[in-house]
Amino acid sequence: MSINCSRMDHFFIIVLVFLGLLAVFDLFVGVSNDAVNFLNSAIGSRVASFRVVMMVASLGVLIGATFSSGMMEIARSGVFHPEMFSFREIMIIFFGVMITDVLLLDIFNSLGLPTSTTVSIVFELLGGAVAAAAYKLWNSNAAGHVSDYINNEKALAIISGILISVVVAFIAGLVIQYLCRLIFTFRYQKTYKYWGAVFGGIALTAIIYFLVMKGAKGSSFMRPEYVAWIEQHTLSILFYTFLSLTALFELLIYLFKANILKVVILAGTFALAFAFAGNDLVNFVGVPIAALDSYMNFTSSGGGNSDLFMMEGLRKSIPTPTGLLLLAGAIMVFTLWVSKKARRVIETSINLSSSSRGAKEQFGSSLFGRTIVRGSIKFGKAMHQILPGSLFGFLDRRMEIPPHKKGEVVLPFDHIRASINLVVSAILIALATSLKLPLSTTYVTFMVAMGSSLADGAWDRESAVYRVSGVMTVIGGWFTTALCAFTLCLAVTMLILWGGNWAAIALMALVTLVVVKSNLLPGKKNATKEEFGDAVDKVAICSNVNSAVSSYHKAIIALYEKTLNDFESENRRQLRKDKSEALGLYEEVTRRRAEYYRLAINGSADPDNKVERDARHYYYRVFTNLKEICHSLRGVVGTTHNHVDNNHHVFEGQLRENLFAMIDDLKSLRRFINEFVTDPSNDDTRLTERAQQSIDRINDMQLQLLSNIDSEQLSLRRSELYLNFLLFSRDIVNRFMLIALLQHELNEKCGLTPEKTD
Repeated sequence: MSINCSRMDHFFIIVLVFLGLLAVFDLFVGVSNDAVNFLNSAIGSRVASFRVVMMVASLGVLIGATFSSGMMEIARSGVFHPEMFSFREIMIIFFGVMITDVLLLDIFNSLGLPTSTTVSIVFELLGGAVAAAAYKLWNSNAAGHVSDYINNEKALAIISGILISVVVAFIAGLVIQYLCRLIFTFRYQKTYKYWGAVFGGIALTAIIYFLVMKGAKGSSFMRPEYVAWIEQHTLSILFYTFLSLTALFELLIYLFKANILKVVILAGTFALAFAFAGNDLVNFVGVPIAALDSYMNFTSSGGGNSDLFMMEGLRKSIPTPTGLLLLAGAIMVFTLWVSKKARRVIETSINLSSSSRGAKEQFGSSLFGRTIVRGSIKFGKAMHQILPGSLFGFLDRRMEIPPHKKGEVVLPFDHIRASINLVVSAILIALATSLKLPLSTTYVTFMVAMGSSLADGAWDRESAVYRVSGVMTVIGGWFTTALCAFTLCLAVTMLILWGGNWAAIALMALVTLVVVKSNLLPGKKNATKEEFGDAVDKVAICSNVNSAVSSYHKAIIALYEKTLNDFESENRRQLRKDKSEALGLYEEVTRRRAEYYRLAINGSADPDNKVERDARHYYYRVFTNLKEICHSLRGVVGTTHNHVDNNHHVFEGQLRENLFAMIDDLKSLRRFINEFVTDPSNDDTRLTERAQQSIDRINDMQLQLLSNIDSEQLSLRRSELYLNFLLFSRDIVNRFMLIALLQHELNEKCGLTPEKTD
C-alpha cells in the first residue's frame, strides 16, 4: 500500500472514519441477523406482547454492552500477534476485515439465513493476518513462516470452542428439556403448583451467577475490589439468592396464582440479550475500536514511519470507554425496533424448532436427513425390544401431548421449552464470555432450540427428515461462512497491499454502493404474496382467494409471455431466469395451498357453520388448480430452455404469429374473467362461452400445425414444443375458467363483491 508519507496521517484518519461508519452499519446488519438468538423463544411462546418482549430485550442489550470490554482483546490480539505487524499493516488488516464483514453479513441477511457473526469476524481476522504476513515475507525475503504471525494457541481455542459449543448446546438443550418435561409434562399447569417456584429460583439464580458474577470481570466499570469480594462470597450469594427467589415465587403462586414461567421467560430474554451483547459486540465494533487504539498508540509515540512502528502496544489490556460501549448498545437497540430483516430471520428459527404438525416445512429433505431418521427409527424399535414395556409406558404418559382444541392458536413451543431455550443458552454464552471466548451466540441458541424441540417430540415422522435436513443446511451455511470469510478477506487485504490507496478507495466506493443498494433503495415487491393473519373466517378466506387469483393469473401470463419472447430471441440467460422464476412461483403457490391445513385446525367457533366449512373447501380447490397451472408452467419453461440451449431452431412465420396471438387472447380472457368475478349478476354461461372461444382458437392453431409440418419442414422437436405451448394454453383456459366459477360461488356464499383489478 504505497501511500505518500506526507499524506499518511490524513489517509489513516479517513480510514478510521470509514471504519466507524462501517461499524454502525455492521451493528445494524449483525443485530438484524442475530436478533433471532434472544427473541424467538419469547415471541414463539407469546408470553407477552411483542412490545414488552422488545423492551426487555433492549434493556438487556444496553446493559450487556457495558460488560463486553474484556472481549475487545479478541480483535486486538486474539487471532494474530500484533507485535509482528507494523501500524500500516495492522490498519490494512482491520480495513479488509470490516469491508468483508459487512458484505458477507448483508448477503446472509438478505437470504434470511441465520449465520454466525463470530465465525465471520474470527476467520476474517485470520484471513487478513495471513495475507499481510504472506505479503510481508514475500517482499522482505525474511526467514520465517506465516504461522509465526498467527496466535495459534488462542485462535485454535476460539475455533475449537465454537465447534464444541455446537455439540454441548445441543446435548444440554436435549437433556435438560427432557428432564424438565418428565417433571412438568405437557400439562404443566398441575405440577407447576409444586415445582414452579423451585424451577424459577434455580433458573434466575443461574442467570445471576453466570451473567453478573462470572461476567463482572469483563465489565468496563467494575472495580477489582468489587470483583474480588464477589469471588470470595460466591457460595453465600448463590445460596441466599436461591432461597429468597424460591420463597418469593412460592408466595406469588400461592397468593396471586402468578405464572412464574412468564417471569422466567422474560428474565431469560433479558439474560440472553445481555449475554449476546457482552459476547458479540466485539464482532461488530471490536475491529474499529482496535483500529482506533492502534492509531492512538501510533500518534502518542510521535508518529513517524508507519512501516517501522510495530504494534506491541495492542498486546496490553486496554479498557474500552463505557461511553463507546453504551453508544454501540444504543445502536443495537435501535436496530431491534426498525429492522425488517431481523423478523425474517426469526421466522426461520421458529419454524425449525416449532411443534406445528403437518405444516409446510421450510427446508426439503436430504439423503443425510433420511438416513438419520431411518436409523433413529430402527434404534427406537431395538430399544423397545430390550427395555421393559412398563418403562416406555411411564415415559409415554409423561410425554403425552394434550389434544388440541378447535380454534385454539397453536404456539411454536410452550412456556417450559421457551424457558429452557433462553436460560440454557444464556448460561452457556455468559460462561464463554467470562472465559473471553467469542462463542457463537447463533450456534448456541439455535442448537439449544433444536435439542429442546427433539426432546419434546417435535421432530415426529411427519417433520423429522425436514428438520434434520434444515439443521444441516443452516450449519453448512455457517461453515460456508467460515470459508468465504477467510478467502474473501485474504483477497481483499492482498488487493489493498498490492493496489495501494487507489484500491482502498475503490473498495470504499464498492461497499458504499452495495450498502445503499441493499438497504436504502426500495426493492421489488412481490405482488403475489398475501399472507393470512390470525383471522381465518369465511370473509378472510374469500378476500384472500380473490386477491391471490387475480395476482397469480397476471403473474402466470406475464411469465408465459416473457418465456416466449426470450425463446424467440434465443436468450438462454433469460430463459434460465425464467426457469427460476417459474420454480419460485410453484413453490409459493404450494406453500399457500398448505395453509389449508392451518385453516382446518383453526376452524370457526361454530363448527356446524356450513359456509365456513365450504369456504375452506373452496380455498383448497382454487389453490390446487393454481398449483397445477404453475406445475405445467415449470414444465413448459424448462422444455423451452432445453430447446434453445441445444441450439434448435425457433418458430417463424405463421407459427410464431399464432403463439403471440394466443398470448393476446389469454390476456383478453383474464380481463373477461376479472369482470365476470366482480359482477354478481353474471351468468356462468357467458364465461363458458368465452372460454370455449379460446379453446376453439387453440384447436385451429393445432390444425394449422398439421398442415404446415411438411411445407415448413418442421422437425419433431419443434412440433412437440409447439404442441406443448398449445397444451399449456388450453390448460390455462380450462383451469382459470374453473377457478373463476369457484370464485363466483364463494363470493355469493360470503356475500362479497371483489374490486376490479388491472
